[in-house]
Amino acid sequence: MTQSVVVQVGQCGNQVGCRFWDLALREHAAVNKKGIYDEALSSFFRNVDTRSGGDGPGIYKGKICSLKARVRQSIKALLIDMEEGVVNEILQGPLRDMFDSKQLITDVSGSGNNWAVGHKLYGYQYRESIVEKLRKTAEHCDCLQCFFIIHSMGGGTGSGLGTFVLNLLEDEFPEVYRFVTSVYPSGEDDVITSPYNSVLAMKELNEHADCVLPVENESLFDIVNKINQMINSGKLGSTVKQNSLVTSSTGSVKTLQEKPFDAMNNIVANLLLNLTSSARFEGSLNMDLNEISMNLVPFPRLHYLVSSLTPLYTLADVNVPSRRLDQMFSDAFSRDHQLIQADPKHSLYLACALLVRGNVQVSDLRRNIERLKPSLHFVSWNQEGWKTGLCSVPPVGHSHSLLALANNTCIKPTFIELKERFMKLYKKKAHLHHYLQIDGMEQSCFSEAVSSLSDLIEEYNELDVTKGL
Repeated sequence: MTQSVVVQVGQCGNQVGCRFWDLALREHAAVNKKGIYDEALSSFFRNVDTRSGGDGPGIYKGKICSLKARVRQSIKALLIDMEEGVVNEILQGPLRDMFDSKQLITDVSGSGNNWAVGHKLYGYQYRESIVEKLRKTAEHCDCLQCFFIIHSMGGGTGSGLGTFVLNLLEDEFPEVYRFVTSVYPSGEDDVITSPYNSVLAMKELNEHADCVLPVENESLFDIVNKINQMINSGKLGSTVKQNSLVTSSTGSVKTLQEKPFDAMNNIVANLLLNLTSSARFEGSLNMDLNEISMNLVPFPRLHYLVSSLTPLYTLADVNVPSRRLDQMFSDAFSRDHQLIQADPKHSLYLACALLVRGNVQVSDLRRNIERLKPSLHFVSWNQEGWKTGLCSVPPVGHSHSLLALANNTCIKPTFIELKERFMKLYKKKAHLHHYLQIDGMEQSCFSEAVSSLSDLIEEYNELDVTKGL
């Protein structure tokens, strides 16, 4: 069995990671009702008898004693943040027993929304500690297949230290796939330096990641608002599970606007939940993570995959009727279900993966692909660029779900807008001095970063020119 390691960096990365582990536990609890430490759990968690001190003979099969994020097998978490707040919340929350001090790297002062502080200062300060923890994790893996990095692009720690960790992974584990989930700030972001941080981080993603799953805060916020409007209008059922994301301690319903970031983080966590489902459960056509990179990334730098989820309503724990199977496939290609502000149906596909969960047959997959193909534009040299996966276990409370990953030129406007926001600041040299006062940070870092982004945009332009030929 292959293993993966999750590296959560910064406030956003750790909040999303926390939601991911929470939802994963819910899934396994729904499938494993007897509370037995089975093969599915062994691929994801370790079973620790705390009476024996935690390791070695304390890890055993049988009745679940105390689950912890895997140290020896499958998905393991390393939590990194240069402020203690979010990590402390996790350690005081319901998931506190899943993590131990060996999995944490924290500081107290933060990165001050400055990529250079995260990358140049804290990166080199904590380099040895990060490498040591990653190596110890890898030593306990029989077949380490993939690193997942979860971070945001707008702040200092997620963008700076997150991409520093990405560089370390390439240096230390060059044969292990590097998947990055990057949360991009909106144009109205309250961090004025977020365009600098995002473009500086983009250069590192271009050069060192195998696959990047970009997610935009604006899209997440729109999705949460749509769900909330439908609940309030009565179009969705309003039965809410106790102790769920949208319930208070008394069980009464909260509106999603009260804590929008929790619901938004939940969407990203569900993206990862569906992406890793084949590694955690059986299926008639399970898809390895390395197959995603191999089949969806024809050119090294064009490794940005646009994701869409359906149904979206599982993400708010609202009980609603399941979507009809064919409608689910149609939804996955609609603008409303994309996790970035984009419309892939009107842009050019390089390749597309469909990861389906639940009681769905291969014939259903093929039928829907044939139905949708005439409305989608694929590059001429990869007209059959589909990759499919089937996992037999659906999300909790639903009969089936679908995650679509598209290598599509619709990502280009996101990068163009980011470059424009960067140039507005950079032309005035605004806030540059905060970055240049950090050792190792030079103005050439900015010019090289925007040049790298411009080159990426041009590669997408060259592909778009071929559309219809």
